[in-house]
Order: sequence, then structure tokens, then C-alpha cells
Amino acid sequence: MNIGFDIMGGDFAPAEAIKGLHQYLQHAPNSTVWCIGKGEEAEPLLHQYQISNTVQFVHADEVIGYNEHPTKALKEKQKSSIAIGFHLLATGKIDAFISAGNTGAMLVGAMFSIKPIEGVLRPTIATIIPKTNGSTGLLLDVGLNADCKPEHLNQFAILGNLYAQTILDIQQPKTGLLNVGEEEGKGNVLTQAAYSILKENTQIHFIGNIEGRDFFNDKADVMVCDGFTGNVVLKMAESFYEIAKERNFNNDAYMSRFQYDNYGGTPVLGVAKPVIIGHGISNAKAFENMLTLAERMIKTDVCGKIKNSFTA
Repeated sequence: MNIGFDIMGGDFAPAEAIKGLHQYLQHAPNSTVWCIGKGEEAEPLLHQYQISNTVQFVHADEVIGYNEHPTKALKEKQKSSIAIGFHLLATGKIDAFISAGNTGAMLVGAMFSIKPIEGVLRPTIATIIPKTNGSTGLLLDVGLNADCKPEHLNQFAILGNLYAQTILDIQQPKTGLLNVGEEEGKGNVLTQAAYSILKENTQIHFIGNIEGRDFFNDKADVMVCDGFTGNVVLKMAESFYEIAKERNFNNDAYMSRFQYDNYGGTPVLGVAKPVIIGHGISNAKAFENMLTLAERMIKTDVCGKIKNSFTA
């Protein structure tokens, strides 16, 4: 398998990116990683970790900054690490692409270079939710689609179920719709209409509405909402963990599961090939886990399974 890796993405790149790559290669000798970045910065580090002969290196003259307009930057910076990565993915030279760089550029690249799977109205991004019983849940959308229609939430549920089954090993995910009450008639126009559609969806195990207090218990495995709401929840959870660290609660086994680097990055679900977006502050452990996730997505052919589901 061939994994494309933007080693210039992230606040601590390329040093942490290459350190994470070195850690990943210790347990994944059969993966071929295509490192994309500036040679003058990357090559000394690749030699330092003695992996220069283990990886494929692709020089990139440019880097897309965090404050640059995504569409404009991708168009004007064709020699950037992100643009080159998407070109390699679109032409089949790599099987997955990961970056902790400009999130907007990664989303634009995924939408227009790789394109959504036929039948998918809107791709989505998800986040892992640690459960108090030790299991793992999935919340989506968490920011890609601020305004949604009921049909979008229905498709998010399908995408989340396929990801939970294939990547998280949850055999029959329980799917809940985030709402302001448990009863079927609760909520706004969006959630009321979405409830009716989800209830008739035979591809998922829909359990009805869930509330904010249900995020961390075992009521639902896949939790569906619009991207505006999901992003608020995600940022609140991140701040909750930061408060726990400040008060020295992060040594608790459960609280430590909120640390972002345990999961690495989040995939864009609904596009034709694996695209994984990392946190801007990614460290070596986060990069290692991003590479591991890319490997698992390739091996399980989760994108192919999504395609088959929507074709059917």
C-alpha cells in the first residue's frame, strides 16, 4: 500500500511529522510512505532517523499556510505539499493522503480532486467520542456542513455506521439523532423531519433521539447532527480536556482518552479515496496514529464499502 504524507502540515512540522513517521515504520514495514515536503528541511531529518531509503520522497517547493484562502491557495500553489498530495492520490500513485495542514485546503482538495462518491449528497467529517464504559462512539458532522437538510443527516447516519462497523469494529452500531429531548416530536424543523427519515432507514439501527447527556454513556454508538452543532460539541469537549489537564485530572484513565493524539486525525467520509485531516498542533504520536488509520482504511477498503452501499 502507498500512503501519501504531507510532512509540512502542522505547527511542529516537519520535525514531529518525521518523528511520527519513524515510529509508524517500526511496526509497519510493508507500507510505502510517500513523504511530500521541502527537501532542504526534510532530508536531514529523514537521514537522522535513518529512513531516507525506506520512504519515497517528493519535493514540494511551497506550503499552504493556515491563513490562506483554501480554494485560491490550491489553485495558485500547484507545487505545494497539499496540491501535490492530491495529484498523487487522484492519479492513483498513492492510496490515501494525510495532512495536518490547512484544513480548508484539505476539504477543498477532497471535494474537487477526489470528488464525492456517487450518490453522496455531502461528505462529512466525524470525531471519536470516548464512552465511560470503555467503548468508543462517533459523532458527525463536526464542522463540514453547518447548514443541513434532513436527507443529509440520514446519509451521515449511513456513513457513520459503515465507518463504525469497518474501522471501529462495532458490529451493530446504535444510531441516535442529537436533539433537545427524547420524544419523537421534539426538536426543530430539521430534527423532526430527519427523525421520520431515519426511522424508515433499514440500513441502520436507529434508536431515536439522544440528548447532550447521552454523549458519554452507551445509549448510542453513532450520533448524528448538523455540522454547526457538532463543531460546538467538539470544541467544548476539547476545552473540557484542557481544563482537566490544568487541574491535574488528565491522569485519570477515562480523561486521558480525550487526548487528541490518541486518534491522530479524522477522515473525510463520503469521498472516493481515504483523506485524513490532522490537528494543527499534531505531535509525533498523532502523526503515527494518522498513518495507522490510513493503513486501516486502505486494508478494509472502507471507501469501497461506502461506494457499494450507495450504489445499492
